Amino acid sequence: MPLRKNKKIWVYFFLFILCGTFSNKYLNNINFPKIKKIEVLGLEENNKIRLSEKLSYLKQQNLLILDQDKIKNILNSNYLIEKYFIVKEYPSSLKFKIIKTKFLANLSKDGKLFFLGSNGKLIETQKSLENIPFVFGEFNEVEFFIFKSIIDDTSSLDYKEIKNLFFFPSGRWDFETHSDQLIKLPKVKIRESLELYSKIKKDETFSNAKVIDLRQINQLVINE
Repeated sequence: MPLRKNKKIWVYFFLFILCGTFSNKYLNNINFPKIKKIEVLGLEENNKIRLSEKLSYLKQQNLLILDQDKIKNILNSNYLIEKYFIVKEYPSSLKFKIIKTKFLANLSKDGKLFFLGSNGKLIETQKSLENIPFVFGEFNEVEFFIFKSIIDDTSSLDYKEIKNLFFFPSGRWDFETHSDQLIKLPKVKIRESLELYSKIKKDETFSNAKVIDLRQINQLVINE
């Protein structure tokens, strides 16, 4: 009986090796789709070319099996990108659909000029944009986005009206409009103060005011 069992074991082992060898040969002969074309959409031409060059290593790789982590690292390291979608187009194309971040503010840091993007990242630039405000002061991105969301929720105040934003160590914000009017805000009840300013700016009595001080609750100070 032990001899028969040993023979059976050897037979099964031989069949396992034979089937494995056959399967490997079969898999090696399969032509998996290889990437021949990489297309980047949603960026300006020069940025598109740079990103395409970083992704060019994907050419001739298996379209079915991609190193997702490596691709994510490349895309996330590009601060111009807000969101992205990767589309496989068989048999041999890979398309990257990019949603570019929106530039919300200009700022200077360590002697360099940056845009603050809607993705919360700083994008270095050589020239500021006139259609977005310049931010002064040491602030973090969270503080900025909280303040901007309050502005956006104020129905009669347009973010585009703001020329400069000033952040103070106390956590307080001031802003200057394109009509050179400086509005000083309190640290708390910012929303209520902005609503009050929205009403004031409609009143022609205050059209020549250079400074509107709303720092004191229930108190308005005007300087012409």
